[in-house]
Amino acid sequence: QVQLVESGGGSVQAGGSLRLSCTVSGYTNTMPCVGWFRQAPGKEREVVATNYLGGAGSTYYTDSVKGRFTISRDTVKNMVYLQMVSLKPEDTAVYMCAANVRWQTYGCTPPQAHLFSFWGQGTQVTVSS
Repeated sequence: QVQLVESGGGSVQAGGSLRLSCTVSGYTNTMPCVGWFRQAPGKEREVVATNYLGGAGSTYYTDSVKGRFTISRDTVKNMVYLQMVSLKPEDTAVYMCAANVRWQTYGCTPPQAHLFSFWGQGTQVTVSS
């Protein structure tokens, strides 16, 4: 059974930094597609960043986090990271990692959430003014 578990969330002041981690287990190979999504109270889930390993590789960031967030991987440790700097109050949300087993760019970069088969339960990020 594939499991994704996030960690690293917390409370920071605006301008601060956090690094989120996602541990992927139950899968014998590397997930072709991984990503981070977030959901704020009363808001719909939105993509934050995704990464696809196929071909030359590709990465997608939503406009609101470009230049501030970085998605990365450690394929040996089966971990996915989201480095967040210059955090803003509007970044406050539950952040969750997700994965897609298909070797395809479509639905990964840029992502379509419904094509991600596996999801973590999320970690809370709170940014205060």
